[in-house]
Amino acid sequence: MRSSISLGRVGGVPVGLNISVVVIVVILVVGLAFGRFPIAFPGLSTAAYVLAAVVSALLFLASLLAHEVAHAIVAKRHGLGVNGITLWLLGGVAELRGEPRSPGADLKIAGVGPLTSVVLGGLFALVAWGVSAIAAPPLISGMFAYLAVVNVLLAVFNLVPAAPLDGGRVLRAFLWARWHDRMRAAVAAARAGRVFGYVLIALGFLNLVSGLGLQGFWLALIGLFLVNAATAEEQQTQIDAALHGITVGEVMSRDPVVAHPDETVAGLIDRLVLRRHLSTYPLLGDDGRFAGLVTLGRVRRVPPDDRAITRLRDIACPPSDVPTAHPGDQLTELLQRMSGDADGRAVVLDDAGRLIGLVTPTDISRIIQTVDLRAREPYRTPRGADLAPPPPAGRTPGGPDSGGPASGGPAPGGTVPPSGRRDAA
Repeated sequence: MRSSISLGRVGGVPVGLNISVVVIVVILVVGLAFGRFPIAFPGLSTAAYVLAAVVSALLFLASLLAHEVAHAIVAKRHGLGVNGITLWLLGGVAELRGEPRSPGADLKIAGVGPLTSVVLGGLFALVAWGVSAIAAPPLISGMFAYLAVVNVLLAVFNLVPAAPLDGGRVLRAFLWARWHDRMRAAVAAARAGRVFGYVLIALGFLNLVSGLGLQGFWLALIGLFLVNAATAEEQQTQIDAALHGITVGEVMSRDPVVAHPDETVAGLIDRLVLRRHLSTYPLLGDDGRFAGLVTLGRVRRVPPDDRAITRLRDIACPPSDVPTAHPGDQLTELLQRMSGDADGRAVVLDDAGRLIGLVTPTDISRIIQTVDLRAREPYRTPRGADLAPPPPAGRTPGGPDSGGPASGGPAPGGTVPPSGRRDAA
């Protein structure tokens, strides 16, 4: 889930809003201003109800953000990276790079979110009591009481033992500690999440046929999200185990075809694009250093009339934005760094910083398709803290091979499941 509106950084972590947040804000404001508040506190003006509803909606979003920031802070303390935090239609997402290295760390990262929501619920309840004690308008104390209840309900819902909810992470940590097998524990938690999702979908349909349309719709929507996320998480766990121990050098396309930054788009099309089945073109400057990455998608976005005057450097992904690796790096670790890259490619450098290969969508797809054909030794099935971090979020890479003739296709299942923590509220 990508951010559409940046809110800056909290503790060095990028924070943003997805445009779908507008939907939940509108629903909250309308429901509170023209439903809950007028019924509970009659006799006030419409403007008062709308103002209280807007403040409640904003404080609710702030509560969701605090929940996710807590996950991010504890995750960073345990050595995990955090790509960012995004608030969206069904709650918040803290996108973590990698996975905890022990059941204890897993438990702390998962548990701190609901704990934060409970603490916020207590604080809002305290504010509601204080406001009531000073004889402030009942609407104000009612607003804070509502936020107290919502935060406690958010904590309770997230503690349901079903991945990808926080309770699913807690279940995973418990089973990991008991079985000493993180992959088995993660699969069990994901399957519990899928079952819980189907239950919510069934309850949603029951509510729909019973006349509770909006409530049934939300239950079904959350259930569908949980089913998809849990299924993706199980797939990712299995893929991660399969890719454990594979290095970048085993996967990369060697000796990529390169271009010069000052070459025009039209020149590249005539020289390579129409003659070679390639989709990625690294740029090398006069000093032989990597100077950017041009993909077929970037070439196609240049208007035909501008191709003769547009330089490749003008459309390239800059070097600082392209993930890099060395041949001996673990593939799973590189995939994490590629998760936030819109072009979905990485370059491989030698110890002197010279370009020696690419990791492309087709390279990743091919290794996933053929990993079960490899001998299991010397790669052992990961257990416990030996498990390497999982692949990144996003779809399974596919498409033309950037380092050679087109080949391969989508990986089994069609997606590489998301690695970030996703909490539905």
